[in-house]
Amino acid sequence: MPSETSQKTNRIPEKGLPKNTIIQELEAKLQRDLTYSSGKILCSMCTSPHSFAKQIYRKYLEKNLGDPSLFPASAELEQETVSMLGSLLSNPKACGSIVSGGTEANIIALWAARNLAKKACGEVIVPVSTHHSFDKASDLLNLKLIKVKLNSSYQMDVKAAEKAITPKTVAIVGLAGSTGLGVVDPIRELSEIASEHNVYLHVDAAFGGFVLPFLKELGYKPLDFDFRLPSVCSVTIDPHKMGLAPIPAGGILFRDAKMSEAVSTKVPYLAEGEMKQSTLLGTRSGASAVAVWALLKHLGRAGYASVVERCLGLTWKLVEGIQRIDGLALVTEPTMNIVGVKSDTVDVSLVFRELRKRGWAVSLYLNCIRIVIMPHTKKSHIKRFLEDLQSILENLRT
Repeated sequence: MPSETSQKTNRIPEKGLPKNTIIQELEAKLQRDLTYSSGKILCSMCTSPHSFAKQIYRKYLEKNLGDPSLFPASAELEQETVSMLGSLLSNPKACGSIVSGGTEANIIALWAARNLAKKACGEVIVPVSTHHSFDKASDLLNLKLIKVKLNSSYQMDVKAAEKAITPKTVAIVGLAGSTGLGVVDPIRELSEIASEHNVYLHVDAAFGGFVLPFLKELGYKPLDFDFRLPSVCSVTIDPHKMGLAPIPAGGILFRDAKMSEAVSTKVPYLAEGEMKQSTLLGTRSGASAVAVWALLKHLGRAGYASVVERCLGLTWKLVEGIQRIDGLALVTEPTMNIVGVKSDTVDVSLVFRELRKRGWAVSLYLNCIRIVIMPHTKKSHIKRFLEDLQSILENLRT
């Protein structure tokens, strides 16, 4: 039971408090939160939003995409945003919505796949490395997840995926940037399998959607993952990750309107009478969509390519430093700006705990330390992190 003190503290005050008093209390309460500007957050796929996007977001907070009859211009900007994202993913005619994040986008994708397939007790084939949002989706949609093994490169095993297809299969999910290691599944091969078996293919590119399109022009090996592949039906892409947009800003893109229509519901009470919605949420932030629109226009392809180039450059600085530390090794060569570090000589969970004691927010993923290099990370942060990592390894050995 809460204490009497906490009960008093958590009651709404009878009379409102001055703004300065509230701000001082908030600053005191939120001191324990980490900040991106510190450079110590090295495990998050989110980052400090771009200053211009924050400005736009604040200005248009009242916009509600749940009722486009009241905010028709905002709804139009959302569709322009979806078209721009579609262009980034090789399909400017894509349709979809700006949603709360990758979890909602993935749920909507499987919702569409289930409704289009019209199969009872449907099954969805995913890699064991899949994001936990698909577990949520399967529970909500009464779908069974069939989790298949990975190959030696930590990608979805294509042969295992094909073998798992049954008459109950409603979708295959491929990852274009796994949460754990940033690995891209063999989407081209999955597209061929999906075509052969007439199965819906969804690509979770929540993180990779703002990284992979720029690899070729930056001199890295390009990877096929988007609507360029004919069997890709939908793609998740999160502007609030490498897209630098304020939270919440996810994206669900469908190849065509027929797929989006599969999840449309009728709302009878809005200003113009019966209207359709194709999202999980009713009330939705128009400010998010407008901020993404503004940011795409402001940075352009060249601006985003520059962001990716810098993050990948720092990633390889980190990799080089790790390879110089005796006792540490990479789990696999990074595809994007996510690095997994393992060791055969020390317990990485002990290394993880020591890093956390020194304020470094890294994550423990399976048997490795997972590090994500985001736009808020600087060269000086990498240098300090490597110095602490070296020091910790030396201390653990002695």
